[in-house]
Formats: sequence, C-alpha cells, structure tokens
Amino acid sequence: MADNKRRGEDAGDERLNDEVVDDVADDDATGADEPVSRGGTATRSRARAESADKPKTRTETDRVGLFGRIARFFREVVAELRKVIWPTRKELLTYTAVVITFVAVMLTIVAVLDYGFAKGVLWVFGNPS
Repeated sequence: MADNKRRGEDAGDERLNDEVVDDVADDDATGADEPVSRGGTATRSRARAESADKPKTRTETDRVGLFGRIARFFREVVAELRKVIWPTRKELLTYTAVVITFVAVMLTIVAVLDYGFAKGVLWVFGNPS
C-alpha cells in the first residue's frame, strides 16, 4: 500500500503536479554526490549545509554583554511599536464603550446569579434567625 503513494507514481493524485516532479528530478540530477531520500531529508541536509556556509553575524560570533542585550531589547521594542497600527480617537472611544458595556453586562449576570444562589442556599439549609 505504501508503494502506491510514492512520488510521481500516482497520476490521479491532484496534489502532485508536473512541475514538482520535474523539480525533484532536477535536484536529484544536480546533486549526485548527495544522499537521496524519498522522505525529503536530502533537501533538509542541503539547507543545513548551505546555512553553515553563511558568514556568522556579530551576535552569533561575539558574546554581547548585559547592557548590549538590554539596549538591543529596547531597540527591538521600539521597532515593533513602530509597526503597530494605532486606533483613531473614534475607534478608541468605540472600543472603550464596547468593553465597558460588556463588563457591565457580565457584572450584572454574575451579581444576579450570586444573589440567587445565596438565597437558594439559605432557603435549603434554613435561616436560624
């Protein structure tokens, strides 16, 4: 059953198209010295080999001190805050009103349930006074 699911043998499988099969054949032909595995590990090992050839950045080669790491953290925080889409005043007031209304409704529901359960417990167990 597993033999039927090999790459390129199942012509009815719509997930595989001709381009993917051709790319795999080209990769196998160009990398003759690399081990070929049908599980896709040859591609992963090739990616690891290519990433090992890349020059290391300063953060990967040098140990950065405590203050350098703190400074980098704050630089990254500022960079992320610049990406934030801040709401307009109208949106902010709308969102605030929605939150306050939702909290008020939930508070009312919890208060009513609390009052009802308190009265029910007193009724079941009796009120000594």
